[in-house]
Amino acid sequence: MTDVQKDLHVPAEEHQKVDGSALVDAVKTAIRLVPRQVNDEIALAKLELEHKKARVGGVVVYATLALVFLALFVTALVVAAIAGLGTILPLWLSALIVCAAMLVIIGITSLIAYKKVKSLLPLMPEHAWRGVRYDVGILKEGRDFDPATLDAEPLTRGQKKAAKAEAEAARAKADAERAAKEAEHGPKATENELIARTTARREHLLALRGELVAEADVKKQATYFMDTARSKAMDTVNKAASGVVGQVATTVKERWKPLATLAVSATACVLLLRKLIKR
Repeated sequence: MTDVQKDLHVPAEEHQKVDGSALVDAVKTAIRLVPRQVNDEIALAKLELEHKKARVGGVVVYATLALVFLALFVTALVVAAIAGLGTILPLWLSALIVCAAMLVIIGITSLIAYKKVKSLLPLMPEHAWRGVRYDVGILKEGRDFDPATLDAEPLTRGQKKAAKAEAEAARAKADAERAAKEAEHGPKATENELIARTTARREHLLALRGELVAEADVKKQATYFMDTARSKAMDTVNKAASGVVGQVATTVKERWKPLATLAVSATACVLLLRKLIKR
């Protein structure tokens, strides 16, 4: 039986328990099943996103075609403007005028965009980020922290290449570890398998919820714990009583001769005292 089948298999006797152990078993089973259910739901979401990604590819193709035809439309408008001016001016002059007008528009829009982008730089909130790094340094090192370390020195070309190579090596290592971890769990489940698995486990969790509600009854749990405490107390008393009786019997068995001698002596003393009193 695989792990999934074990998760989905619910023994009949597990639902027939009425004592407190059933509640504990139900809680343990729910704790084991809920993380697996969440993982399967995430895997199912990833598969659905992959399918949607393929559909998005088709949308991108059609959007690209629309942009191409839009560019052709703008080109046709420019040609029409040149032809219109060509009726009153030479053709080369009308084309030059239209190109000059477009160059002016491009220059103005590019200058506006450059100024807006420059006003946004740097995109990272520099003062807030530096303050966060400063606070972290203070928490780690206290008064020994040097704020000068927050101002990173510019890297040389070789250092940049080394940092890039190190990042690529770390990424490759992480990918290898992820692939090895996925290989340990066996082949990747299909979308239909994930749907069936999550549906069956959902029914199992629903049954566990009902069991938890039934077993969490205060009166039932109180009765169970009182019966358990009473039985344990009776067992303790019986063991103590049997221990005392056994100890007395052992003592009598081991010392019966001295006790018998003591009894005979006491009886003789009593008889002698009675005779003395009568005289």
